[in-house]
Amino acid sequence: MAISGLTALTFILLAAAICAVWLPPVRISRRMALPPWSGCFVAAACCGLAAGVLNPWSAAALAIFCGIAYLAATARQPSVSRILLTAAAAIVALALALHRLPGFNNPLLISALTLSAGAAPFSQYANFDKGAAGLVLLALLCRRADSAAAWRDLLKKTWPAVLATTIAVLGAATWVGYVKADVKLSQTTALFLATNLFFTVVAEEAFFRGVLQDRLAASLARFRHGPMAALVCSALLFGAAHAAGGGVYVMLATIAGFGYAYAYYATQRIEAPIIAHIAVNAVHFIGFTYPYLR
Repeated sequence: MAISGLTALTFILLAAAICAVWLPPVRISRRMALPPWSGCFVAAACCGLAAGVLNPWSAAALAIFCGIAYLAATARQPSVSRILLTAAAAIVALALALHRLPGFNNPLLISALTLSAGAAPFSQYANFDKGAAGLVLLALLCRRADSAAAWRDLLKKTWPAVLATTIAVLGAATWVGYVKADVKLSQTTALFLATNLFFTVVAEEAFFRGVLQDRLAASLARFRHGPMAALVCSALLFGAAHAAGGGVYVMLATIAGFGYAYAYYATQRIEAPIIAHIAVNAVHFIGFTYPYLR
């Protein structure tokens, strides 16, 4: 569906803010540096207000969320205040991702589209609230690759998890008759994948892996299998979060969750599960029935 130019600019700037998380701070003065993502995020919010995607209440909620996340990121570690602030940031992020906070008018991009014979129709929204939640968690509370060497090590450890997860998820989905092979490139492919990456995948991985799994693993580090227990909890909760899609969907999401959680466990960097997640979604969208057979 067509959206206004100002609305499109809002989401382009939000996506740019997510990309800018990996850029170094811009030095403003001897004592002050500004992270580029923050400027893009403010610009996106201003455009969103002008376009009607946000209203003053939702903009205020985002400002408060940023403040809580910043305090959590800068609090002394370990400390009770850091734990409480991180929990508060995670709760607000979850509310944003679940569209529980008012004042967001997320535009519908794809409406009741049937891509394959026998497939259920699907719709897709560009979700500013969920995208913003992912951005702030990613920028302030997630561990990221910060050098070329870190990226090389990350990619070396990530591709086996990507391959195994893709085969496991889509193999299981085909075996139970949830999808079938259906290779296609539609006019919506680029739009779907970009929207899915920036406004869904980043948020889900930042929450389930970058915050939940990471903090749980840290709290259980004194136990022999603590990090592995955090991996399992992360995967199971990810599966449970997809309960609205039914039992088969929960099973498939749980399998995927184990793959994404392992990618994070192996690398300790948020980029790994993001890459695995979007890879599975891309192969599903392009190579199989999407979203599922009726």
